[in-house]
Amino acid sequence: MGYYETKKKELEDLLSTIKKERAVFENSAQEERRSLDNKKEGIVQMAKERQIGFPWLAKAYDELLGINEREITNYLKYKSHPAFSSAEIVKEQSRIRRQAEQEKKIAQYLVEYYENIAPFLIDLKEEVDIATEEERELIKNYSEEERADEAINYLTKEEYRKLPSVEKNQMALDRFWKRNKSKWMIGRLYERYIGYLYEEQGYDVEYVGIFKGFEDLGRDLICKKGNNFIIIQCKYWAKFRTIYEKHIFQFFGTVFQYKDENPKHKVKGLFYTSTELSSLAKRFSKELGIDLEENFNFDKGYPCIKCNISKKTGEKIYHLPFDQQYDKVKIEKNEGEFYCRTVKEAEDAGFRRAFRYHQKNN
Repeated sequence: MGYYETKKKELEDLLSTIKKERAVFENSAQEERRSLDNKKEGIVQMAKERQIGFPWLAKAYDELLGINEREITNYLKYKSHPAFSSAEIVKEQSRIRRQAEQEKKIAQYLVEYYENIAPFLIDLKEEVDIATEEERELIKNYSEEERADEAINYLTKEEYRKLPSVEKNQMALDRFWKRNKSKWMIGRLYERYIGYLYEEQGYDVEYVGIFKGFEDLGRDLICKKGNNFIIIQCKYWAKFRTIYEKHIFQFFGTVFQYKDENPKHKVKGLFYTSTELSSLAKRFSKELGIDLEENFNFDKGYPCIKCNISKKTGEKIYHLPFDQQYDKVKIEKNEGEFYCRTVKEAEDAGFRRAFRYHQKNN
């Protein structure tokens, strides 16, 4: 065998050995990863079950990650053809990654812990509004008075400053309805709409859910007309979700409590939802005397503009759904106040738009 043939044979043997070592290494690494994944799931589950997100748990997670990475590092150091440089790189990168993982897990478990003891935090996640640098710069271009007007969130600066009042405010309202909204805001709008329907029937409506939030005891609306009281719970859920019997039990409990506290009134419970109840939940509703309104959606085109007359000054002011004092304004038809659909209707009737800096005097 000649020199070149010998070298070629040695190179082929070396490549074959490398391929075999690589295959062994990859198989071993895959098995270790599978094992590590199972251990990770165990630790995450343990954290959820114990409801604890403290540093010792994140440290345990960090050490678990380190087991597999140390094995990879040792393999690179002590294999038949050691790769010391690669081993050091793996070691350092592993340290950085594990530190980041540890900090992330501490934060993650603490958040889960807080959400467990204060469930309302889950709903508030969607309401966190962190402005971008670009948005903060845009806001700087408005005066302090302009910044008090929520309409700037729906209009360009050019539109806001140059359009006539009617066109400007109607455009802002139209865009408000078209813009995507959080579940929390959709739920609030649903309660407003149901409340409006009962106001139109002559009921005095108390918007308990909007003002008391998670302290409303499940009574989103309390509608009163003479001696008749209707306790309403509203759930605007996606169509694929189902209302189960536990929700009816909880609602029945709060209706019963209200009846017990108001023995002279005729009180009934009414459950509004955009989806459906399970068959068992429907049976319990019937037996417990809870009336149901299933698949009940709200009409975004309903008259949502509140035209209010200030009791102090007599000023005629209209409020759009995103205005600061909207929910605090109560429409009293016998005082000349009303709901309307368009800004033009409100302004033609002599009402002006409410701004935050004006509302203090209303």
